[in-house]
Amino acid sequence: MKVEVYTTPTCGYCHQAKRFLSERGVNFTEHDVSRDREAGEEMVRRTGQMGVPVIIIDGEVVVGFDRPGLESLLAKNGSGQHPRLGVKVADASKVAQKFGLAPVFGALVGKVGSSSLGEKAGLRQGDIITEVNLRPIHNAEDLENALSALTVGSRVVIIFLRGQETLKSEIVA
Repeated sequence: MKVEVYTTPTCGYCHQAKRFLSERGVNFTEHDVSRDREAGEEMVRRTGQMGVPVIIIDGEVVVGFDRPGLESLLAKNGSGQHPRLGVKVADASKVAQKFGLAPVFGALVGKVGSSSLGEKAGLRQGDIITEVNLRPIHNAEDLENALSALTVGSRVVIIFLRGQETLKSEIVA
């Protein structure tokens, strides 16, 4: 999916649109029309619009921060697009076995990407994800399968262990 966002630094709706896309894990190319005259001319030529934000998703234009319009286009064009937590995981039971510990089932978080959905969910290195949207997570593959059943923009409830504590986090993918 190709997403382009035409913005200016002083545009509040531009900031909201970029945050909206980022929270949903959507990669986009930003064109600051206040600094790039060519980008501004291209935006007007492609869309007939002179105000920002202008968002183009796979050739379809959204003018302004139209949340329902963006959600609809992302759902339509996001087929095959599944949320990514932005975390590196391993099978918790294999790691426990390697260190001679009692088996623990789940996906052990090894690294959490900066500004990722995992970070927004509050996940940290060493946490063990045990459930996603009521689906039990026994290993890294279960986590991948649970995420592949979701779509960008859907609600995700994550249950995870941190030490002896069971925690719950809710995010929008």
